[in-house]
Amino acid sequence: MNINECAEKAVYYKQSCNCCQAVSAALAEMLDLNIDELMMLSSGFGAGMGNMEATCGALVGAVMIAGIAAQGRGTVRMSRQISEKFKAKCGSITCKELKGFPGGKVLCPCDECVKNAVLAFGEVIGA
Repeated sequence: MNINECAEKAVYYKQSCNCCQAVSAALAEMLDLNIDELMMLSSGFGAGMGNMEATCGALVGAVMIAGIAAQGRGTVRMSRQISEKFKAKCGSITCKELKGFPGGKVLCPCDECVKNAVLAFGEVIGA
């Protein structure tokens, strides 16, 4: 599976789970990781970190999987790069801002956040 197919798979997963789980599951499938364990690990990041107050859950999922893909080496650098690419694609990294709270202007719908998180991961990892 290439990164574009993986991004579409994440959008598919988003129909039945939170954004972090969707990204984690799609990338897990691409990297042959245990999806069930990653679904449990990422279950607390629905509505981003801090219940929309902090980082988008889709971005959290991409960074978590980057740590596994890189075997923990250089993950802080990759986290910054993934975050920068995600922000360029979506307009923010904060769930609340992405969803248009307050004010109502949605910067990026969840399906697009999920897709963009996977694509940002691919750009940084080289997948």
